[in-house]
Amino acid sequence: FDSYTNHYRFTMVLSLERWKGKVAIVTGASAGCGASIAEILVQNGLQVVGLARREERIKQLADRLKNQPGKLHAFKCDISLEEDIVAAFKWIKDNLGPVHILINNAGIARPSTLIEGKPSDWLDVLKTNVLGLSTATKLAVLDMKENQIDGQIIHVNSALGHFIGDVPDLNVYPASKFAVTALTEILRRDLNRIGSKIKITSISPGPIETEFQVASNSESSNDFDEFFDKVPKLLAEDVADAVVYVTPD
Repeated sequence: FDSYTNHYRFTMVLSLERWKGKVAIVTGASAGCGASIAEILVQNGLQVVGLARREERIKQLADRLKNQPGKLHAFKCDISLEEDIVAAFKWIKDNLGPVHILINNAGIARPSTLIEGKPSDWLDVLKTNVLGLSTATKLAVLDMKENQIDGQIIHVNSALGHFIGDVPDLNVYPASKFAVTALTEILRRDLNRIGSKIKITSISPGPIETEFQVASNSESSNDFDEFFDKVPKLLAEDVADAVVYVTPD
């Protein structure tokens, strides 16, 4: 039990030995789950490329991790923009080599109701949570196939991608996460059809204590904030542990 955060923490002893020195991409790596995932991969000796709009935050994390076995590289990327994702993958190919792991962590919300919300906000959510994820996945799989790498794609999904909780002001957010659930299964079948050994995994946590709304550049919602303050929450480190758990030797 962590008395500082008032959370229980369970440490799993797992190894990422086969991935040491390999390239992993983490989207939304500037804070929260993405930063924790990037950190644990660097600690396990991977070359990690952190993608996010707030590049400076990733550089600060990279400085803190400079004595770890791996290395964190920062690359400014808005995951809702196809051209940004393409540029990131080109930089990785030119400077680091083939991609072995992609962790689609980037996600945003724009709290409001479906009755009073803005369609422009809904589009932002779908472009980031669904289209950006799909574009990054496509580029990673093509790179893995080209280099004959049996890599791994991990989607950081949500419990709300499997059921609709009684949570206010969600609008299209659960729909975007239901899409991630469907996309995971569709990709699994696509990979099976071509005989690929690339692994696709979805992780679906519940509420997490992160800077989610700040990172989403989202206005506050009183109803949502009240609900979120009352419910038990995971830590970002718990999600990072889950990533290590589903990426074994």
